[in-house]
Amino acid sequence: MKVGPKYKIARRLGAQVFEKTQGKKYALREGEQRVVKGSNRPKTDFALQMLEKQRVRFTYVITERRLSNYAEEVLEKRLAKPEEKFFELLETRLDSVILRAGFAPTRFMAKQLASHGHFTVNGTKVTVPSLRIKKGDVVAVREGSKNKPMFANLVETNKDAKIPNWLSSDFEKKVINVSGMPTYAPTECAFNLTTVLEYYRR
Repeated sequence: MKVGPKYKIARRLGAQVFEKTQGKKYALREGEQRVVKGSNRPKTDFALQMLEKQRVRFTYVITERRLSNYAEEVLEKRLAKPEEKFFELLETRLDSVILRAGFAPTRFMAKQLASHGHFTVNGTKVTVPSLRIKKGDVVAVREGSKNKPMFANLVETNKDAKIPNWLSSDFEKKVINVSGMPTYAPTECAFNLTTVLEYYRR
């Protein structure tokens, strides 16, 4: 998926969309250059839904088609809390698991590592970042990639990392155990999946 200028996108969707725009450099730049046109104009419901949809797309760096497929899959099930299943589909992608488990510093890197075949799932080499990971799966750095520079300092770089409780990371063995499923907590997310689903219900 081609993303475009991250700073420009982050000004519209929020700094939390990209790892690159969550640091001091972006905050200082925005403080100096912030000029918002039409900021007092109230947004329509459709505009708000569209904005949330774009936040999710760029947060997970996925195409419109992929996101709409996830939404359709969830809505067809007619669940009481469809946003929870929606979140699960997004977070259990292979690239999301690699990122959350601390094996990549950014989602772009996680996608690249996955697509270049640096990981195995249950012992089988995989090259699909969108591969759906399930409870009980074991995701590991491929034997031939363990000595690559990007995996050299995992223990040191993750000493203060906050790994979700549904994942267990062994940085010395370079293994991720999936012990559960992610739980959707709206207050901890930079987007509102209920609003996104309202967009796809139209």
